[in-house]
Amino acid sequence: MFLYNRGILVSSFTVKLCIFPIEICSSFKFIGGIIVQRHSSCGVLLFVKYPSKGIVKSRLSPDLDKNRIVVLYRAFVDDAFHMLKRTPYSVIICYHPPDALGCFEDWLGTGYQCIPQVGSNLGERMKNGFQQGFSLGFDRLLVIGSDSPDLPAETIVEAFHQLDEYDAVIGPCRDGGYYLFGCTRQCFSPLVFQGISWSTPAVFQETMTRLSKEGLRTFVLPEWRDVDTIDDLRDFFLRNQKTEFRVSATMEVLRSYFNGEEYCLRNRRM
Repeated sequence: MFLYNRGILVSSFTVKLCIFPIEICSSFKFIGGIIVQRHSSCGVLLFVKYPSKGIVKSRLSPDLDKNRIVVLYRAFVDDAFHMLKRTPYSVIICYHPPDALGCFEDWLGTGYQCIPQVGSNLGERMKNGFQQGFSLGFDRLLVIGSDSPDLPAETIVEAFHQLDEYDAVIGPCRDGGYYLFGCTRQCFSPLVFQGISWSTPAVFQETMTRLSKEGLRTFVLPEWRDVDTIDDLRDFFLRNQKTEFRVSATMEVLRSYFNGEEYCLRNRRM
């Protein structure tokens, strides 16, 4: 079967207008009206924790029951994972704890490359993740987490496209962190992850300073919001009422939690 399409073709990171016949097969993905060719040399590191009570999304624990937080976190990860599977890039699951591979395979399935998160802080874990990813043969890597489950696939495509011109790419969050970071194999520097005040509003600016000191030309993506607190969660739920994300696993969970003015707050006697 063939489809004639007039539009933008992203092929080997080159964007061009054209009219062409395309065989509908696994070699191409359609993302946001753009035809994107698969790239085996590009991978996305998805940082994931196993959803255990009291371990994931701890900043929600003053307001939500721990069991509900676990269900919500699973939905966050499921949506991020589903989004990445819509892209033409390889997904590398960076899992924690390191001895829980079987649990992740039961949850997310097999057939994906998996590497454990190793390191005493987030910076070390990301540095080691990039090093392991590049050792697998990838030329360009991105890292994301699951705190922005409504991040669109188009953002991933744009990030890889910018690595055709830039050494690194970063996506800032409103709270001062970042939701995405990526670089090429040639320009990877472990120092980018060192000396950063992780889990503070200074993360993005300190990282930008480090990138500048390393002489890396960096493209800054549009700001996105992550979800850490109950206020973030309420805003997230409200702003996605009429977006494509409204049919996601996360929104289905939140509709069961946010019923009118009832926010399923944790029983204070616990």
